Amino acid sequence: MLGITIAIIIGALSGFFFRSDILIANSDRVVSLGLCLLLFFVGMDIGDSGDIFPKLKKFGKKIWFLPISTIIGSLIGGYIGSIFTTLTTGQGIAVSAGLGWYSLSAIELSKISAELGSLAFLTNVLRELLAIFSVPFIAKYIGSLESVSVAGATAMDTLLPIINRNNSADISIVAFFSGIVLTTAVPFLVTLCISIFNLSAV
Repeated sequence: MLGITIAIIIGALSGFFFRSDILIANSDRVVSLGLCLLLFFVGMDIGDSGDIFPKLKKFGKKIWFLPISTIIGSLIGGYIGSIFTTLTTGQGIAVSAGLGWYSLSAIELSKISAELGSLAFLTNVLRELLAIFSVPFIAKYIGSLESVSVAGATAMDTLLPIINRNNSADISIVAFFSGIVLTTAVPFLVTLCISIFNLSAV
């Protein structure tokens, strides 16, 4: 989180004091490169866990229910959020489609508008922060799978140690799988929301 905060501050100061027309003109290319690098490293994380897939087989098809229900719940949450804010239905759902992956969702939605990209970033960062504090409580008083769901896409990386500490080893495997599915789904979900709700750059 410290690194993210420092990057935002440096970027804001650089844009304010050292405005570069060349960089601004090529911002789409820079954003696309950053997005490709993010997806590349996600792929590396998946490939590095070579023994995870045999362990998942014992759970059967039921293991897909968790990430699918997490996606549905998140999108419904985005819809409800749009009712109580100035966001349109499409914008609310698109922001929630980040599923906790704040960097990618912010990059994609910033192409629509800087404000929407910033909102996606803050919303999904807040989701991760809330998950960090709530996972132990949810795991103890509500349920193990629910504690995985609240983490969203971060269940496979930053939240995995916390999930592992408060649940059994089997749940950690489920969390890793759910995180992989959700992380893989985010680029498609955000892009699909932009297309379905006809969100255009301003």
